[in-house]
Parts: sequence; C-alpha cells; structure tokens
Amino acid sequence: MEQGVKDCCGARHKERSEEEYKKLLNRLSRIEGQIRGVRNMVENNAYCTDILVQSSAISAAINAFNRELLASHIRTCVVSDIRNGNEEVIDELVGTLQKLMK
Repeated sequence: MEQGVKDCCGARHKERSEEEYKKLLNRLSRIEGQIRGVRNMVENNAYCTDILVQSSAISAAINAFNRELLASHIRTCVVSDIRNGNEEVIDELVGTLQKLMK
C-alpha cells in the first residue's frame, strides 16, 4: 500500500523502510523502559526531585521521537501529496504542528 493511502476501512497507512521502522521502535522501547523506571521510583517512594528529573528525560525522549517522525512525514507523505496535487496535506500538517506545539 502506498504511503498515506487509505485502506478499505478508511484508515491511513504508511509504508516505512526497515531502518525507519527499527529506529522508531527502538526509541519507543527506550521510552517504555524509562516509564517503567519512573513507575518503580513512585512505587519505592523515591524523592520527588529524582522522579521529576526522570520524567523530564521522558518528555525529551518523546519530543525527539516526534521530531524524527515529523521529519520523515514531511520528507515522504507531505512531499508526495503535494507533488500529486493534494494540497490539503498542508492544512493537515499545520493542524498537526499546532497540536504538537501545545
């Protein structure tokens, strides 16, 4: 299925390269581990500041994941849609950026 194409149920999908797929999953696995670590800290009554520092690291990791995914989206889906005359993708991108910048 082409990137950004809707399937029979209306859901959109994107074909990712093996490298991009592995890179994104690796980042998510690290974030998942960080979250489990913070949960353990809370369960073990760790000092608030220590938990906050780890929570901040999780936020930074999620932001890095979002930047990487957004860059890939622009380079592939957005460029492809614009080349194919679908300029609606620009409004979609603006809306996505507004949500990310809250």
